[in-house]
Amino acid sequence: MILVLLTGMPGAGKSIVVKAAEEMGLPVVSMGDVVREETLKRYGIITPDLMLKTSSELRREHGDDYIALKTIERLPRKSGIVVVDGVRSLVEVETFRRAGDTVIVAVHASPKTRFKRLLKRNRPGDPKSIEEFNARDSLELSFGIGSVIALADYLIVNEGSFEEAYKEAKKILSKVVSNAKGNSGGRSTSD
Repeated sequence: MILVLLTGMPGAGKSIVVKAAEEMGLPVVSMGDVVREETLKRYGIITPDLMLKTSSELRREHGDDYIALKTIERLPRKSGIVVVDGVRSLVEVETFRRAGDTVIVAVHASPKTRFKRLLKRNRPGDPKSIEEFNARDSLELSFGIGSVIALADYLIVNEGSFEEAYKEAKKILSKVVSNAKGNSGGRSTSD
């Protein structure tokens, strides 16, 4: 199994890669689903603030690899390539490496671009001020997301149009699929 680990700061454009993967028929598993379910169990409602709080609590209570381990339980076993959305730390990367071969894809956009996108997107929990934006970035960075981005195998710089980023995402995912097919020529892992 090849796990495409998707990472990026809030507002960078990870959803573009998810959309490209889904349109290519690749299964996508979101680490956020684990957090959403636990947030609902703990608080009875789901808000972005409660999800961030729950995410921190889960890591503190069960270890930094807990959300990754719970995500691995959800992976479709018969799929050759699965996109895992929401990887935030090197501990999570190492946990996924024990479950299969990994490729890290990071989506990057400048803080200025991301802040504008989040203001425009205006989802519940999106920052309404630069102070809220900076606080959210600080929390994401405290999880270790910067290290994951720095070690990415592929980087999509998403400063332009949706179409440009989507085209780059499809190109990268096609390359991963092509490499996977090229490496499945009947060789055993002991070669």
